[in-house]
Amino acid sequence: MAKEQTLVTFAEIDISACAPARDLLFETMAISLPSSTLRGKALLDQVSIQHLPKVLLHEHLDGGLRPSTVIELAKENGYKGLPTENASDLAAWFHRGAQRGNLPEYLEGFLHTTSVMQTAESLERVAFEFIEDMYHDGVIYAEVRFAPVFHTEGMLTQDEVVAAVVRGLERGEKQYGVQWGLIICAMRHMQQSVEAAELAIRHREIGVVGFDLAGGEHGFPPKKHVEAFQAIERANFYITIHAGEAYGPASIWQALQYCGAHRLGHATRLRDDIEISADGTMQLGKLAQYVLDRRVPLEMCLLSNLHTGACSSLEEHPFGIFFRRGFRVCLNTDDRLMSDTSMTQETTLATELFDLSLNDLEKLSLNAMKSAFSSFDRRLEIIFKRIKPQFAEVRARMDGPPV
Repeated sequence: MAKEQTLVTFAEIDISACAPARDLLFETMAISLPSSTLRGKALLDQVSIQHLPKVLLHEHLDGGLRPSTVIELAKENGYKGLPTENASDLAAWFHRGAQRGNLPEYLEGFLHTTSVMQTAESLERVAFEFIEDMYHDGVIYAEVRFAPVFHTEGMLTQDEVVAAVVRGLERGEKQYGVQWGLIICAMRHMQQSVEAAELAIRHREIGVVGFDLAGGEHGFPPKKHVEAFQAIERANFYITIHAGEAYGPASIWQALQYCGAHRLGHATRLRDDIEISADGTMQLGKLAQYVLDRRVPLEMCLLSNLHTGACSSLEEHPFGIFFRRGFRVCLNTDDRLMSDTSMTQETTLATELFDLSLNDLEKLSLNAMKSAFSSFDRRLEIIFKRIKPQFAEVRARMDGPPV
């Protein structure tokens, strides 16, 4: 890129939709130290993380509903299976259920969310509210994924399911300005992965940007679905795969070398292929070195990984190791309802736990946007007209006279 392209200012672009958030960001900053010296807790005292420009690549549509929406949709659709009809109690129920330390039990809550997402109206509403939530969380671009096969009990076809979700996302973008991409998931334990791949390809012109394989890893290796991934590759389309969350490096290796993954969901167990000596130096195994060298993006989800048992504590999460070594990592939420999280929460946790600077936070947003399945031109536009200018303005105000 030409150097002058990095000098886009707020005056040169239309940011009417994000101006209130930008103003609030600076109102909450008590500037006293230059941006280059602030890290971790000190940075959190100076900057509103909520209003920094963030990019989300890994969130499940059926894992991020508002508790109140779950209750309202259950009433509208006649679903009687909820454990409570009190929104606060229901939120607490989902959070407790997600914190049992393993992936299968973590996934049990999806029975309720998918059960209330069986009509075109409910799907459109959930998708719209997703964009609305992203706007209030400071997310400027988001990719959201789901498995349409779970939403056909109300007699919708999978094509109709996708169309309803796209309508909600489009309506949300029109109102809030948050750009998006939709990822279609196949499920490891099901046989319809080829059909899911074809569904994704069929709807790429209306907003579907990629294909994913989700679900429990044990006993369901990604190579069992290689035909679906070959269909995606033949269509010159994009692949992300849940790998290395509940199973070891072999799952990651298969995702890359059998299935052609362009990104990896979670990939926490890549840590098993890295040795750290007493003096802090790292020795990468062949798989980790390949991931590093090829700049394979790692979609990291701190709280979700803690809740599923993918890491023993947040302090031990491999994000810090990966980020320091230069892997292309980005932060994500995975399931906002289940893990009671947001991009603001994930970024705040990472900043404090791993002593991140403002430059580090900008790098995370850039990593994510570079790795998005959106078009090259669209990624450049968001990077140079949104991410870099907003971080530059924050930095300039922090480095200027005290306010």
